[in-house]
Amino acid sequence: MQSIRNLFLLSSLLICAHLLNAVEKPNVIVIMADDMGYGDLSCYGATEFETPNIDRLAAEGIRFTSGYCSASTCTPTRYSFLTGTYAFRSPGTGIAPPNSPAIIQPGVVTLPSLLKKAGYETAVIGKWHLGLGGPSGPDWNGALKPGPQEIGFDYNFLLPTTNDRVPQVYVENHRVLNLDPSDPLWVGRKKPSDDHPTGISHRSTLKMDWSHGHNSTIHNGISRIGFYTGGHAARFRDEDLADEWVNRSAKWIEAHQDDPFFLFFSSHDLHVPRIPHERFQGKTKLGFRADSIIQLDWCVGELMKTLDRLNLAEKTLVVFCSDNGPVLDDGYKDDAIEKIGKHRSGGIFSGGKYSVLEGGTRTPFITRWKGRVQPGVSDALVCTIDFAASLSALTGVALPRDACLDSIDVIDALLGKAGAKGRDHLVQQDNGRGGNYGLRVGDWKLQRHDSKRARNVVVERQLANTAVPQYQLFDLASDPAEKTNVLAEHPAIAKRLKKQLATVIADGRSR
Repeated sequence: MQSIRNLFLLSSLLICAHLLNAVEKPNVIVIMADDMGYGDLSCYGATEFETPNIDRLAAEGIRFTSGYCSASTCTPTRYSFLTGTYAFRSPGTGIAPPNSPAIIQPGVVTLPSLLKKAGYETAVIGKWHLGLGGPSGPDWNGALKPGPQEIGFDYNFLLPTTNDRVPQVYVENHRVLNLDPSDPLWVGRKKPSDDHPTGISHRSTLKMDWSHGHNSTIHNGISRIGFYTGGHAARFRDEDLADEWVNRSAKWIEAHQDDPFFLFFSSHDLHVPRIPHERFQGKTKLGFRADSIIQLDWCVGELMKTLDRLNLAEKTLVVFCSDNGPVLDDGYKDDAIEKIGKHRSGGIFSGGKYSVLEGGTRTPFITRWKGRVQPGVSDALVCTIDFAASLSALTGVALPRDACLDSIDVIDALLGKAGAKGRDHLVQQDNGRGGNYGLRVGDWKLQRHDSKRARNVVVERQLANTAVPQYQLFDLASDPAEKTNVLAEHPAIAKRLKKQLATVIADGRSR
C-alpha cells in the first residue's frame, strides 16, 4: 500500500512539474501593420524593394503562409484582436467615425486584461481607431474615458482615430497631449463655418490631392474626413508619426524591462494619407506607398535594436501581422496605382481591403522568439483573433467561458511545434455592413455575399463594386486566386460549408 501511495505522489509531482513548465511568460510585442498585403514584403516575394528588418524576423522565426486577420478593414480586425470575438457579432464595429464612443466597453474581457492577470505590464502605442469616451463620444478637452486603460492597458499613446480622419492629435492616457485650454479642440460632422477651409474650397493649396471622399478639414496640406477646429498646439505633423511611435515604445520597453510586458505597436503605415518622413520619401520607385513600407521596416528594426540592447530578444515573443489586406487608391492621389509597376501587393491572391477574398485577410504573419522558436515556414491556419486564447494558454490564465468567443488556442502553431495545424476553420468578414463573409475549411473556401456585391477585387486598379453571386466555392489548393467558382461541381461540399457558416454566425460563438 505504501508503494502505491509513493507512486501516486510521484505521479502527482511529475504532473505538477509539467504544468509549471508549460506556463511561460515571455514579453510579447505585437506589431500590426495597416493595409499591408501578403506580397508587400521581400520575405513574402516582393522584388521591387527590400524589407531587411522584417525579413530578419522571418529568418529568425516562423513565416506563416496561412496567417490571417479576421476582417478586411481596420476597426473590426482590431476589435476582434483585442476581444477574441468576431466583430460581426457586435453592431457598431464597422470603420469608426472621428467622434465614435468607445467600442469596447469596460468589463469586456480582452487580451491585455488577461495578460494583466498573468502579471504583465501592458501598453498600446500607435493607431487606436476603436473609439473613446462614453455614449456621447469623446470629450476632446477633458478626460477621454473609457478608453484603453479601462479595458486592460496600463499605458496608451495614441493616434485616436485613423489619420485620414480628424483630429491630428496624440492622446496620452486620458488626455490630448499638449492641448492648450485657451484653444479648445472641436470635432464634428458638419462644416463649422462658411469660410472654413476644406479640400474642396482650397484644393489648390493641398500638398496631396484627394481622389474621393477625403475633402473636409485641411491640416498639414492634406484634407481629411470630418471637420475640426482649435487644438493647434496639440496637432502633429504626419511625417513624424513613425518616429514618435518608435521613441515612445523604446522608452516604455526600457522602463519595463524587468517585468513581463505586452506592447501592442499599432503602426499607421501604410494607411492613407501616406506621408512618410522626408528621409524615406523616394527610397523606392513605387511612390509613397512603398516608401511607407520601408519606413515601417525601419520601425521594426528599431524595436529589434531596443530588444537587443536590453538583452531581451530571448525573452520576447515578437509577432508581425497586418489589420487587413492592401488597397492602392484609398482616397488620395499618391501615385500608388500609377507607379505600381510589377509589384503585386496581394501576392498571388485576389482581393484586398474591403474584400472577403483571400487578399483581404490573408496577410504577412510572422512569429519570433529567439532560442525558443525554431526558424521555418508554416502552413498552419492562424489568425489575429487567436492571440487571446493562445497567450492565455501560454501564460496559464484561465479563459472565461463567456469571453473571447471565437479565439482558438493555436499557441503550438505560433511557437512552431511539430505537427501543429492551427485552427480548423476561419470566418472572414468585410466591414460588416453588407453581410459578406468568407469561410475557409482546409483548402475549401466558401464566399457568401449577401449584398451580392464585392469591392476591391482587383487591387491594382481603381476601387470598384463588382456584381457577384451570393455563394461561390473555390479550391484554394489549385486556385488560390479564387478565379474559378466550382460550386456547381461540388454541391455537397457547398451545402456543408453553407450550413457550417450559418451555424457559426447563429450560435454566437465558435469556441
